[in-house]
Amino acid sequence: MGRVYNFSAGPAVLPEEVLKEAAKEMLDYNGTGMSVMEMSHRSKAFEKILTSAEQNLRDLMHIPDNYKVLFLQGGASQQFAMIPMNFMKKKEADYIITGQWAKKAADEAEKYGTIHRIASSQDQQFSYIPDCSNLSISKDADYVYICENNTIYGTKFKKLPNTKGKILISDVSSCFLSEPMDVKKYGMIYGGVQKNIGPAGVVIAIIREDLITDDVLPGTPTMLTYKVHADAHSLYNTPPAYGIYICGKVFQWIQSLGGLDEMKKRNERKAKILYDFLDQSVMFQGTVRKEDRSLMNIPFVTGNKELDAKFIKEAKESGLENLKGHRIVGGMRASIYNAMPYEGVQSLVAFMEKFEKENLKDVSI
Repeated sequence: MGRVYNFSAGPAVLPEEVLKEAAKEMLDYNGTGMSVMEMSHRSKAFEKILTSAEQNLRDLMHIPDNYKVLFLQGGASQQFAMIPMNFMKKKEADYIITGQWAKKAADEAEKYGTIHRIASSQDQQFSYIPDCSNLSISKDADYVYICENNTIYGTKFKKLPNTKGKILISDVSSCFLSEPMDVKKYGMIYGGVQKNIGPAGVVIAIIREDLITDDVLPGTPTMLTYKVHADAHSLYNTPPAYGIYICGKVFQWIQSLGGLDEMKKRNERKAKILYDFLDQSVMFQGTVRKEDRSLMNIPFVTGNKELDAKFIKEAKESGLENLKGHRIVGGMRASIYNAMPYEGVQSLVAFMEKFEKENLKDVSI
């Protein structure tokens, strides 16, 4: 069997060019006679991989010099604790709840202080982004937290919340490098790379330097202190070396295509064909308010569980993999990250059209 179109929400599709290049270098990276998998993280060869990956990311995102870039482990979920441990000086923070991951982050942070859930879209199954233009920001909040793109529910902040001068911290796991970002608007941006950038096991955190201090909550483990990792240039302990190497290749791949402006155009073009089909379909419906739709994760349903299951099974048989929605919400979800080719989305829409024609008679609309 050849390559399939992989719509998984993460670990997710990676650019074929990157995988082929990594395959060529698997036994001998750049004349070293060994794989990056076997290489000392203290070697000159790996030091070069790490520094070029960081520089390429800085160039892509126009990261200002007063922000540190850290390559960490533990998944985005570990950041749910690291953030309050490092930044909740007054033991208060504001969280905007737009899905499962923001909810989990708030619950975790509650172990370390008082959490104010200042806005939520839970009342409509997280199918929209609440108005965040004039929120009741807490006077003593150390930061305001958002999950910018919601992988499970398919929503995206198109406009950042008005934090009224408070630091904004954003989990961008599922929209990382999908479009340009103004890094200066955030105190911290972070994300697991396994959705849009690389293999599972790496978290990238971009943090304003003045926020990285020794002043952390008592009892914070050494490994969960940002300053430790920043001072050691992400080499305090053995980093996820092979994952960082693949991330570096993905950064170069994005640069070769024209950077984040071009990436956004490509992603808008891909999302448009699927959303346009959903908007005119008799059988399939999107589940997100139009103005809040994600370019990366597109959930949809038929309204009939048996039909959803049939669709997922037949799609898989047609080489369209991982279209089952998250277990919490059911239905279907197409994750169309940067590396998903336009042809993949075209194939999905063609299959949906065919499925609708063949099965419409069985559905009472």
